[in-house]
Amino acid sequence: MPFPFFADEPSARVGFAGNRLDRLSEKRGDADWFARQLAVPDARFILYAGDRPVVSLRDAGRLTATHDRVVADRLGADLAAPVLLGFDTGSDLATDLPGATPWFAAETRLPPEAIEAEEREGGPFKLIDLRSLAMQGVLPAHEMGAIAQARSLLGWHESHRFCSRCGQPSRPAAAGYRRDCPACGAQHFPRTDPVAIMMVTDGENCLLGRQARFAPGMYSCLAGFIEPGETIEAAVRRETWEEAGIEVGRVTYHASQPWPMVSTLMIGCLAEAVTTEIRRDEEELEDCRWFSRAETRAMLDRTHPDGLFAANPYAIAWHLVRAWAGA
Repeated sequence: MPFPFFADEPSARVGFAGNRLDRLSEKRGDADWFARQLAVPDARFILYAGDRPVVSLRDAGRLTATHDRVVADRLGADLAAPVLLGFDTGSDLATDLPGATPWFAAETRLPPEAIEAEEREGGPFKLIDLRSLAMQGVLPAHEMGAIAQARSLLGWHESHRFCSRCGQPSRPAAAGYRRDCPACGAQHFPRTDPVAIMMVTDGENCLLGRQARFAPGMYSCLAGFIEPGETIEAAVRRETWEEAGIEVGRVTYHASQPWPMVSTLMIGCLAEAVTTEIRRDEEELEDCRWFSRAETRAMLDRTHPDGLFAANPYAIAWHLVRAWAGA
């Protein structure tokens, strides 16, 4: 049975977090069962051309990122070794799991240029990058969660085609959640890279920074990868010190976000500053400063007099700022 989805928890409000698929991980080792799911006539497919999902119009002019088998075949989906994302229990189509529809992820054999050329000629398919999809909010939340899952797994298969132990080619197994090496017998599993992202505060002020690659006027929470042998709290303190020269005391967890560029888990924390003098890492940050609570509310509403704003609503950084600002 799928786990319950609590819409009121902070992690449910961020982008890419609406995945409702029942993954049935205990079934993945059964190759015959997997083959039966792939043969279900009403199976749905999330297709990627490079790092962009293929989307198309559905009823009432809405976009969808899921396609039937006819479309998958038309777009040259590589179904020799697709990934089984899980089962959508929101439908009543018949499979081995009563009342659920299997969803798969696969790469298309068509180059992105071919799909783009068809779109220019009025074709039904579009390639839209994940950030744009998240910002535009044109897909249902459960599809956004599934395409994030698909991107992470397909990206892992693309970058782990060879055994890291002996260097020989590996092959997909366990419905796409493992790669096996026939040469040395090693088994390899998908990885998720944890990142600590923190809302550092000092009373009525919070610490935000910006990188040179950010859009003009955008500020966000500080963040960094959690290193081996490090707790989440320790990573928050280390990254804040390294990037801003600020010492941090108490750290509490707030929410998390799957981030499919390519496979990261953003772990959002609230942190209390012990010191306030900023010593910015000039290579990492273009700017870093303290903002008042009133100022951050204006940044969330995009009414700041200097045109400053706090990240984007699909990003966990925006939600961390909003949680603290009380907006």
